[in-house]
Amino acid sequence: MQRSPRGSVAPVAENDPSPVDDEPTVTGHAPAPELEHVPEVDLDAVERDLAGVERALERLSEGTYWTDEVTGEPIPEHVLATDPTARRA
Repeated sequence: MQRSPRGSVAPVAENDPSPVDDEPTVTGHAPAPELEHVPEVDLDAVERDLAGVERALERLSEGTYWTDEVTGEPIPEHVLATDPTARRA
């Protein structure tokens, strides 16, 4: 016998392959976290960071990574160590 949605018992054909027990199936996966606990992501900031990294990679390819874009002077190592996407000293 199998329970119907309203809790009454409905007959089941002998060759019915559906499970009969009412126990939930354990999949081995942890439950998904609630969406209210997921921190909000600032996509604009992510895009700005990505653009800065892409520009830094272009400057590396061009050989101008270590040069201030405005003055043409070298950018000190400590500045680039602090901010690898820096374009000015």
